[in-house]
Amino acid sequence: MKRIIFIISALLIVLLAACTGGAAETGELEVTDVWGRTSPMAAANGAFYMTVANNTGEDDALISASSDACGTTELHEMYMKENDVMGMRPVPGGSIPVPAGETVELKVGGLHVMCLDKQAEFNAGDQFEITLQFENAGEMVVTAEIRDMADGNMDMEGGDMNMEEGDGS
Repeated sequence: MKRIIFIISALLIVLLAACTGGAAETGELEVTDVWGRTSPMAAANGAFYMTVANNTGEDDALISASSDACGTTELHEMYMKENDVMGMRPVPGGSIPVPAGETVELKVGGLHVMCLDKQAEFNAGDQFEITLQFENAGEMVVTAEIRDMADGNMDMEGGDMNMEEGDGS
């Protein structure tokens, strides 16, 4: 009987060590709270937002995104122009760094995945898959939920916004 208890105890210890040790040491890249704004089909473009947590010991970068909901996707950022007007442009260098142990937010008024030439209306509750490509973590497929503009944090600091395509001034 003692032998059976010893064997079961040893197995439990090994199982617990396997469950906790590896995850804490290696970590993983985690993408959460993926969403987009509602917009009618008449609006040619849209945007997706998310939180990317790098729980690894290695720097990574979001290098591209794609979705059947978009004709083209680009990684964009909002920025303040000299005349106190917000502008939008592709991210410098073409990628969004996600340093080891840090969290990067793609949010309204900042970094985002730009959806050009939308292929569908973005109605509240709709869901679209987005394929994210990371430099080190590789490909990750996430689902974006479309939210009513009143539901998201739409506060944006700054003045007027100029979203001319290719406006890098």
